[in-house]
Order: sequence, then C-alpha cells, then structure tokens
Amino acid sequence: MTRWRPRLLLFDLDGTLVDSAPDLINALQHVRASLGMAPVPAGPVRASVSKGGRAILCAGFPEFDASQAISHLDALLARYRAHIGAESRMFDGFDLLLARWHAEGGLSGIVTNKPAWLTAPLLASLGLDGMFAAVVSGDTLPQRKPHPAPVLHACSLVGVAPSEALFVGDDRRDIESGRVAGTRTATAEWGYLDGEDPAGWGADWRLLQPIELAGLLW
Repeated sequence: MTRWRPRLLLFDLDGTLVDSAPDLINALQHVRASLGMAPVPAGPVRASVSKGGRAILCAGFPEFDASQAISHLDALLARYRAHIGAESRMFDGFDLLLARWHAEGGLSGIVTNKPAWLTAPLLASLGLDGMFAAVVSGDTLPQRKPHPAPVLHACSLVGVAPSEALFVGDDRRDIESGRVAGTRTATAEWGYLDGEDPAGWGADWRLLQPIELAGLLW
C-alpha cells in the first residue's frame, strides 16, 4: 500500500508556525501599564494566544469581567501592530523543514483567524511574505475557523484537493476545520494549548515538536 504524503501543507499561524506570544504579551502589559496596573504573569496570557485578542485580554485582566477586559481590544491591537514581529520568531526547526519542502516543489499555505492587517505585516517582519502559495486570514471570508470554508479556500487557491492536504494547528478549531474540509490533520503541541488535551481533538497525527512533521513528509 502506498504511503500517504501531502501535496500541500497548511499551517495555523500563531502558536503553530510562529511564536508570536512575546509581542502579544508585551502589548498586553503595555495596556495594563497605561491603566496604572502592575504586570501579570506571562504564562496564562501565553496559553490564550491562539484564541485571539479577546481571550488574551480576559487572561491578562483577571481583575475585570469579560466585557470590561474586552473593552481594551483596540488598545491592545494598536500596540501590537506598532511593534509586530519585534520578538516573534518561527518555532525551531521550521526554517530548515520549509526550505527543503519548497526546494523539492512542495506547496504550503497559512490559514489563520488573525485579520489580514496583522497577518501580512507579521509575515513580512519575519521575511516570510511571498513564501506561501496561499494565505487565508480571519477576514478573507465571511467564515472563520472552525468553519471549513477557510481551509477549502486555501486548497482552491493552490489547486490541490483537500484530501491531498495536511493542516497543522495548535487549537481544536484548526483540527475541526481541517477535518470537516476533508484534509488530514495534525496537532502542533508545541503551541498555545491553553490547558486543553489534544488527544480529544480527533487529529490524524499528534506532533510534539516541529521536527516530527518531517516524518510525515519524507
């Protein structure tokens, strides 16, 4: 029986391909400082990053109820955009893995719930703009993950059937989106799991480190 190998690699962005937590934590601490509040421990904020700005604020303002915390979303995102990419980096191992994959003609793409006005400058700050055959942001379509539409759109842009794609992500929404779209899926367990157990997400593979992805490709 022929071993399955993807033609297209799709990645979630924050917590899967890129460790963007340092810049988001710094932005959160800046917002707290602007309100005369002391810094909070970074751990709970880091864990929430894959769930977006509202979750970051709820984790970063334990003194506030959810609505009060979320009222600072514009300030958080403005500060983050102004310093985007300052301390963000691709997770260890991806530079060499993607270089080999692309050199051999492999295709890759991004499917993120991050809006395009943050996705594009983050990729540019890391020198990753132009690397991916498809970039689907959270506002590219009316639907966002866990809806399958963003994954299907990325596959369509590249001209690859979902059954020939592998979607890697660190959040349940990534796995649900890929699975319903018809891709194979893998958990990125080096990411921001927020205390969740990926064993229950229904992924085809569980990856503990980026380098383990190589075993699915070669």
